[in-house]
Amino acid sequence: MQALTAADWLAGADGCPGGWIVVFAQPGGAIGGPRVVRNFEDIAFAVERPRLIAVDIPIGLPALSPPKGRPAESEVREKLGERKSSVFRIPSRKAVEASVAAEPIDERERFLNACRIARETSADGKAFAKQGFYILPKVAELDAFLQRHPDWIDRVFETHPEIVFWRLNGERAVPLAKKIKSRINPPGLELRRDLLAQAGFPREALSQPAPKGAAADDLVDAFACLATARQIAKGLARSFPASPCRDEHGLRMAIWV
Repeated sequence: MQALTAADWLAGADGCPGGWIVVFAQPGGAIGGPRVVRNFEDIAFAVERPRLIAVDIPIGLPALSPPKGRPAESEVREKLGERKSSVFRIPSRKAVEASVAAEPIDERERFLNACRIARETSADGKAFAKQGFYILPKVAELDAFLQRHPDWIDRVFETHPEIVFWRLNGERAVPLAKKIKSRINPPGLELRRDLLAQAGFPREALSQPAPKGAAADDLVDAFACLATARQIAKGLARSFPASPCRDEHGLRMAIWV
């Protein structure tokens, strides 16, 4: 990827109920208004034409899932203490494909089938959490996009909001949960806004209402992803693992921060 200029755009994106929530910014500091788009390609081919996207969705699917999942997940999980459960284990490519297959139509049957395949294609015979099942359609969507557009493979970077907040918090896991029993925990969300504000994001941008199709925590997570995009653009980002492998389609399996 060529060096970015002050006029180029970066993007931070997160999956949300309406599709994807994205925040665009220029390396020099200008920030666009957040928006919700239906498909990932609507981010890549937006009017801003971002040169770099950091996204909170796993990239790179192993043929055989290692013990505890991809090294990217297991290494990040070790840093997060009580927040480690937010990093889901992503199963093998065959299991992901089964999770979004047209058949069986029944969601529970499809989940059980994907779990069976995950166990058969993991080194430790483990499947994945039900919560992880619900993000697999987004995983499959992004995977398909990168296979259709290989020129984007080294311009889209996987990140995770909780490891971003770990970095912004002096490489310590944040002490407050963002959600408790699937409901937003206001003190935890406000702590994350504070960390992003200290990193240079305008407080009013962080506290604005989320666009239709997204929630307040989705907006904060998109800004966290944008924080990673800025780190990458400056050449300051680090990856977990430090020397990532690529899957059979050349997709890098790493979480960046």
